[in-house]
Amino acid sequence: MSDVIRKGVRVKHINKVAILGAGTMGARIAAHFANAGVPSYLLDIVPPDADAPARSKVAAAGLEAAKKSKPAAFFEPSLARLVTVGNFEDDLGKLSEVNWIIEAVVENLDIKRALLKRVEAARKPGTIITTNTSGLPVAKIAEGFSDDFRRCWFGTHFFNPPRYMRLLEIIPTSETDRTLLDAVTWFADVRLGKGVVVAKDTPNFIANRIGTFSVLNVMRLMQEMDLSIEEVDALTGQAVGWPKSATFRTIDLVGLDILGHVVSNMEQLGGQECPPHALPDFYKEMLERKWLGDKTRGGFYKKAKDDERLALDWKTLEYHPRQKPKFPKLDMAKNIEDTGARVRMLLGLDGQPQKGDKAGAFLWPVLADLWTYSANHVPEISDTIVEIDRAMRLGFNWELGPFELWDAAGVDATVARMKKEGRPIAANVEKLLAAGKKSWYVDEPKAVSGRAYFDLGSATYTPVQVPSGVWSVTVAKKSNGVVKKNSGASLIDLGDGVACVEFHSKMNSLGGDIISLITQTLKPGSTGDNFDAFVITNDATNFSVGANLMLLLMSVQEEEWDEVDLMIRQFQGMTQAIKFSPKPVVVAPFGLTLGGGTEISLHAAKRQPHAELYMGLVEVGVGLLPGGGGCKEMLLRAADTAAAIRPGGRGESVELMEAIKRAFEIIATAKVATSAHEARGLGFLAESDGITMNRERVLNDAKARALELVRAGYEPPVPRSDIPAPGENILAALKLGVHLMRQGEYITEYEGKLGTKIAEVLCGGNVTSGTPVSEQYLLDLEREAFKSLCGERKTQERIQYTLKTGKTLRN
Repeated sequence: MSDVIRKGVRVKHINKVAILGAGTMGARIAAHFANAGVPSYLLDIVPPDADAPARSKVAAAGLEAAKKSKPAAFFEPSLARLVTVGNFEDDLGKLSEVNWIIEAVVENLDIKRALLKRVEAARKPGTIITTNTSGLPVAKIAEGFSDDFRRCWFGTHFFNPPRYMRLLEIIPTSETDRTLLDAVTWFADVRLGKGVVVAKDTPNFIANRIGTFSVLNVMRLMQEMDLSIEEVDALTGQAVGWPKSATFRTIDLVGLDILGHVVSNMEQLGGQECPPHALPDFYKEMLERKWLGDKTRGGFYKKAKDDERLALDWKTLEYHPRQKPKFPKLDMAKNIEDTGARVRMLLGLDGQPQKGDKAGAFLWPVLADLWTYSANHVPEISDTIVEIDRAMRLGFNWELGPFELWDAAGVDATVARMKKEGRPIAANVEKLLAAGKKSWYVDEPKAVSGRAYFDLGSATYTPVQVPSGVWSVTVAKKSNGVVKKNSGASLIDLGDGVACVEFHSKMNSLGGDIISLITQTLKPGSTGDNFDAFVITNDATNFSVGANLMLLLMSVQEEEWDEVDLMIRQFQGMTQAIKFSPKPVVVAPFGLTLGGGTEISLHAAKRQPHAELYMGLVEVGVGLLPGGGGCKEMLLRAADTAAAIRPGGRGESVELMEAIKRAFEIIATAKVATSAHEARGLGFLAESDGITMNRERVLNDAKARALELVRAGYEPPVPRSDIPAPGENILAALKLGVHLMRQGEYITEYEGKLGTKIAEVLCGGNVTSGTPVSEQYLLDLEREAFKSLCGERKTQERIQYTLKTGKTLRN
């Protein structure tokens, strides 16, 4: 096994892995290694009486399931080529080729140990070997194995689905070689994009331990208070910063049997580890009936034949049409954006609790018990509160971990209420308050993480440690400060001569404030002169949902066409300022990057996206076309692609025709890439653009890219005036395609008009093929086409529908 030097320490280099077990988890772990560009062997049992060609049938079926899974396990389908299937009888010898072996077979101690005994004989000494167990004692699995095996052995608990769930719990034993632990930690962080949390070798580790308690407690309280499945899900979702799928919809997605296994692990061990609440009888009956959730098409919810979603009555185990819960206080809470303020209002901590308030009466014991349980399990399951909060954020998609949520609600006020009601108080929170502290976390601008936590061992605040390269805009603001800001955006000093433009409008929609700040900053003679390079990114869930449609609709409805024209000109002015800035601008998109968000990205000197990127020019969904330079940039990319295939080719070459057709399809069908890899294939990213696997490293990587451009002597592009227009011949071909689609009734007359407008802009108008045109000419075409579509009644209806529902309308 080759070694690499990292920060002066020799660590193992991981370039090939083996996954033992091709079930749901094993196959998807292999898929995510493929996403990272790492080849793997995926091995499983030989089916009984299998002939030679079918001996690896089980592993092959696992890989096929991963290829078809929704959401997609692979960034793009072609990556499946990096996974080689095999079996435990014929292919264990191949384990000598790999650097890391991951055991992911069924959660049975005897089965795991029997397989690993065979692996021990086949692996090379020093090869890392880990288990993906979700809760079995890690040290016990390898008990009695060789010294070298135990030295290289620890737990790596991936969460399902591995591509999307960022948590990786790493569970060392007392004998684990820390060098190997560090190698996997670095690899999982940087190459796999994982948020690594080190857990102790206790039942169900951290996330499942806390999550299991919480869900069992929720079910207990539901029964005591006679609430329905729908009511509990309404209360335990986004209202408290938990996922929209809340409690029972989440269990359906994961599988009722998974929770059953986790609880069983703890019950078998007994003693302190045994969960304080058992699975309720109705849940056990559902397991008996194999009502396991989505995998069996029925759990706490199921779809009727007419696609209506039915909900389960837990008392009768009969389904009924899902009913919308009625909680007046919950309806009020939805108007409060800040999670802490929302929780305080729901719990009645902002005043006197209301009589008859079922929402608060339920949520108070749910959260109070969670806080007490979490505090009581430090240091048993983790050394500090930080690991618990991080595990719940990354593994259960909670907005705030238990201690962070406690801070948001107010430790002082909640403990006072607990005491008043005679509830048990965790010794650890008493320790916090006795030290004169009122919160688990405080801001610490000098720390790389930007905050400090209350360390229960020393009874003092200690900086939260993060790996080198993990950074955020929020922390940069605390340490370096804001240069200037308005209601929609801020300019932040990142240090080393680099500044960051951060969006902070609602859903990061692009309005006048953002356009103004970017344009003014990049203009010579402005505050931008104090910097050598710029990054455009932010800390939100999504980069940008696109232009502010409300402002546009208001101007259109008032028929203020000069105002509409000015809006488009200003947006185009911003994207051209980005493209032709004398100083490099690196855009670091992530999550939803739609419409105008994509146009900003297309004009950057370089892009440094997060791997989970959902990017597309989706304007056609609201009856428009890209008007901020998106059509122009897609035409330029098409022309450059064609020229690279046939240098010197002009006009209506076959290569240009195919490239323009592809650009037309991408825009006219509002194609959205579902990963950065796919975005590259669609032409939204260049081959030279980097891709960051870990969301927490995007800002640091983007800044590094900007500095690379500065050191290389960055020269901005010159506005082009020699673009060979595809022209009338290619335009005629595209129009014919639109006509045939309309004739076949695949599209409406209105959609045909949309398609024609897009075709006209992409072809540079109805000019002779090969006519040289400028970028400004193409922008003018875009703007006029955009304005003409704004006048369409159906366009206005689509915009109104999108603003009301958050969805696009086809008609």
